[in-house]
Amino acid sequence: MTYYFIVGITVLLSIIVNFILKNKFRNYSKLYLHSCISGKEIAEKMLADHGIYDVNVLSVEGELTDHYNPINKTINLSEKVYNDSTAASVAVAAHECGHALQHRLGYNLLKLRNHLIPILNLSSKFINITIISGLTIFYNSGGSNSLILKLGIGLFFLVVIFSFITLPIEFDASNRALTWLRNKNVVNYQEYHKAKESLNLAAMTYVISALGCLAQLIYFLSVFTGSSSSTRKNEHF
Repeated sequence: MTYYFIVGITVLLSIIVNFILKNKFRNYSKLYLHSCISGKEIAEKMLADHGIYDVNVLSVEGELTDHYNPINKTINLSEKVYNDSTAASVAVAAHECGHALQHRLGYNLLKLRNHLIPILNLSSKFINITIISGLTIFYNSGGSNSLILKLGIGLFFLVVIFSFITLPIEFDASNRALTWLRNKNVVNYQEYHKAKESLNLAAMTYVISALGCLAQLIYFLSVFTGSSSSTRKNEHF
C-alpha cells in the first residue's frame, strides 16, 4: 500500500503542476510581445549572439514538445512556440537555446546525462518486470532470495541518478535563457517576468519527477533492508 501511495501522490502532483503549467502557457500565449518577434526568431537570434551557427531551428507537432537534440544539433519547437510572438514562446525558445549553449560549451552534467541515455534506455525495458518479480520472489522466500530485487533496485537507482542530474541542467538552461533575455532587452519588464514564471513552473515538473523517483527508491530499499533485518533477528532467536 505504501508504494501505491507514493506513486499516487507523485502522479497527482505531476497532474496538478502540468495542469497549472498548461494553463499558464495558454494565458501567456495571449500576451504578445511588444517587439513582435517569434519563437523561431528568438532562437535564431540567441544562437547567433553566442556564435552558434551549426544548429537548426525546426518546427515539430504537439504541445510542449519542445526539445534540443544534441545528436543532429536541432532545436525543435512546437508549432505555437515556433510561430507565435508571445511570452510563452520566448521562454521556451530561449530555454532550448540554453541547452544548445551548454552543448557548445561542453557542460559536464549534460555530457554525463547524454552518456547515460543509452544505458537508461536499455535498463528501462527491464526495470518494471525486475522490480515486480524481485519483490514477489523476495516476499515468497521470506527475504532469503533477494538477487532479482537487488538487480531491480540497481536499475531503478540509475533512473534516480538520471532524474537528479537533469535538475541542474534544466535550471542552468533557464538561467542562461533569462540572462540573455534580460541583457539583450528583447522583452520588457512584464514580459521578462512572465517568461521567468513560465520556466520556473516547467522546472517544477522535473523536481516532482525526481522526488517521486527518490521516494520510490527509498521504499524499495526499506522493503529490502526491513525484511532482511527481520530475517536476521529470526535466525538469531
